Amino acid sequence: MFNPWPNALSFAVALATLASPALVQAQSLSFNLPAGPLARTLNAIASQSGQIISLDPALVRDKLAPAVIGQMPTEQALHTALAGSGLQLRVTGQGNYSVEPTTDNQDALQLGLTSIVEQSTDATTEDSGSYAARAVTIGKGNHSLKEIPQSVSVLTRKQMDDQGLTDLKDAANQTTGLVGVQGVGKGMILTSRGFQIDDWQYDGVPIPRNTYALGNWATQDLIFFDRMEVLRGASGLLQGAGSPGGAINLVRKRGQNAPTVALTAKAGTWDHYGLQLDAGGPLNSSATVRGRVVADEDQSQSFIDYEWSKTHSLYAALDFDLQDDTTLGLAVSNSDASARPMLRGLPRYANGDPVDVPRSTYTGSGWNRSHIDVTTVYADLEHRFNDDWSAKVGAVRMNENNDSTQQRVQSSGDGLNLDGSGVQYADWVTDFDSTKVGLDANLVGRFEALSMAQEIIVGGNYSKFTSDDRIARTFNDSSDSIFAINHQRPAISYDSLLNTPGGRGTSSRYDIRQKGLYGTWRVKPIEPLTLIFGSRVSWYDYRYSASNEAAISHVVTVNEPSSMSETGEVTPFLGAIYALNPQWSVYTSYTDVFQPQSERDASGSVLKPVIGSNYEIGLKGELLDGRVNTSLALFRYDQENRAVNDVAAGYACDGWYCSTASGKVRSQGLDAEISGEVLDGLQLFAGYTYNTTKYLDDPVNEGRVFSQWTPKHMLRVWSDYQFSGDWRQVSTGLGFTSQSHTLGYERTYDVPGYTLWNARLGYQLSPEIGLALNANNLFDKHYYAAGYNQLDGNNNFGDPRNLMFSVKYTPSF
Repeated sequence: MFNPWPNALSFAVALATLASPALVQAQSLSFNLPAGPLARTLNAIASQSGQIISLDPALVRDKLAPAVIGQMPTEQALHTALAGSGLQLRVTGQGNYSVEPTTDNQDALQLGLTSIVEQSTDATTEDSGSYAARAVTIGKGNHSLKEIPQSVSVLTRKQMDDQGLTDLKDAANQTTGLVGVQGVGKGMILTSRGFQIDDWQYDGVPIPRNTYALGNWATQDLIFFDRMEVLRGASGLLQGAGSPGGAINLVRKRGQNAPTVALTAKAGTWDHYGLQLDAGGPLNSSATVRGRVVADEDQSQSFIDYEWSKTHSLYAALDFDLQDDTTLGLAVSNSDASARPMLRGLPRYANGDPVDVPRSTYTGSGWNRSHIDVTTVYADLEHRFNDDWSAKVGAVRMNENNDSTQQRVQSSGDGLNLDGSGVQYADWVTDFDSTKVGLDANLVGRFEALSMAQEIIVGGNYSKFTSDDRIARTFNDSSDSIFAINHQRPAISYDSLLNTPGGRGTSSRYDIRQKGLYGTWRVKPIEPLTLIFGSRVSWYDYRYSASNEAAISHVVTVNEPSSMSETGEVTPFLGAIYALNPQWSVYTSYTDVFQPQSERDASGSVLKPVIGSNYEIGLKGELLDGRVNTSLALFRYDQENRAVNDVAAGYACDGWYCSTASGKVRSQGLDAEISGEVLDGLQLFAGYTYNTTKYLDDPVNEGRVFSQWTPKHMLRVWSDYQFSGDWRQVSTGLGFTSQSHTLGYERTYDVPGYTLWNARLGYQLSPEIGLALNANNLFDKHYYAAGYNQLDGNNNFGDPRNLMFSVKYTPSF
């Protein structure tokens, strides 16, 4: 039973209390900075403390800092970092800090001090030691969270490392308002506010990531990325035809200005072992060429019998300063994952009750195999004309090969019989090859005109998805019981299924292309008020072709290709932000969404796109000198033109109903979030979402829940505390995720909600060696993961209690 400890009002009050003078006057912070380059350490202290530190960059070039670990005031942390450097700390008349030589020679300072930290534009989270992001890049350019009139969350590198999050699905389930579930395949489905997010951004470049001939196979490691940025609500301005639920942006790691090496080894439950190397630094004396390499090996058995997985991941990046104001970034990543999976989980009884079997129950065969190989190439070129104007071009190309041989167990009808009979074996062979290409170019400029501060962003993007897929399958009724699955049935292949009675093969191709031009204009007519006007014009082309091959006879039937195009679709955006004071702002926004659909009406015409309107109003805070971000939002999304069966036209479309664009859906609710160092040494991330989705107009489902796997209540909390004094080497983490029940696909049964507790214990053995023990599902909760739960299958147990011990070695240079 779900029991969210804060309701919306009490949560908002808790956020507001963070502005109290007692907290603002906090005198010490928790630092956990390894020995390394002095410039990097000073930047990390400045970022974490919110202080301005000024110096001549030449003073710290090639200098090293000792480890800065423990609970201490900012000034003490700076003195520790400067120890032995020949430099000293000075407090300016305005209460800021500057660094100068300890000798009497002040020549280096004659040209004036320059800030090494740009508080409002530094979006990188590595080495920040914080759960609060300073800025995001998901909306083009760099903006603080308070400057974006929509709900935005950031999962920082520190939070991912503390929680041991290495997979996008797991990370989504620790983020406000997101739901990550296993689809009908090895991969994941991401949803927000009741709608799938199938286009993902990489460094701001969107590409399709969940279009397959069968099921959902998209997977994504997080080890290559600095942070995950999430925008909830309509994102059409960013990527055209997209999800009304939101957008995610994965921002990759870059080469560093100073040498860094981190070697991490881990061992955990179910023979889970891993080893990772993350190294980078300058490749020439002037640091104008910087590199980064990440190599990761991971292998594990499972709590499910017979299951195993092995993943090899490699990432390499180079960043070149072609000039002082022009930077070229290149990178390539590869993830090669092999596994013996169980797909589609367990069926249910016909009355909707779950089957009473152990969590270790495996329904596949000994020959089940899955192999997913993804290679991605990244490139971007950025030119800074001056402090106010910049241009950037980014490109991504992803090649994915995905093949599997699998036995799935499902019920032969709508659920199993009460004695466990009614089992059907489904044999599948899949072979998917796809290429995704994305390109984005934009110009960002800030200026003053008519005595008003203004900013413009203009740009365009393009994406192309092509695939060459084939599947073969048979369905075999059996007298077996769910309590006695046959794991040793004869092995299958694509050819064998096409020579089996009842078998069928399908070859198919997708060709989906999208392009658009976008622009936004920010203007401050009066100092506290910012108005934002934006628009996008989109072009969308879709083509799908398929042919079926019958078993035994091998007769090939070519289906009529399905295609559609949308030209010049306009997506407007309006927003307003009013600063109540330097810490708090209120905002409101409106945007449209369009989603093309391929269904046809009785005349044979493709239905017009689904359209929707997204409204949001909220409150955002940036507290404790930027160390804490807070937000509270009310949202509503109304969607119409959804395809529904045209019952009045009869079975006029190939013996079945045609479609008509008359369906309407509404999603609405509340988001509340806090992230950052709320007390000395205490990092906190907490997010609560209340969300209802409903069919407003539908011939079958009117009044019913629209998104079965979106819980009405979701609460995600994680905290990490760094001790001080004699215990300064110790840190502890504790958190939970809690959500209310969801519905099964048939809407005749509930999938119960659950609360899962996780914990962490860390110990800094030395400045170079850190130890950590993470425990997930601490109280060993038995539950079914919410998702595409059906009577005939796809019911998956959540992970039992499991432990992961890790050792991280970070040598100093």
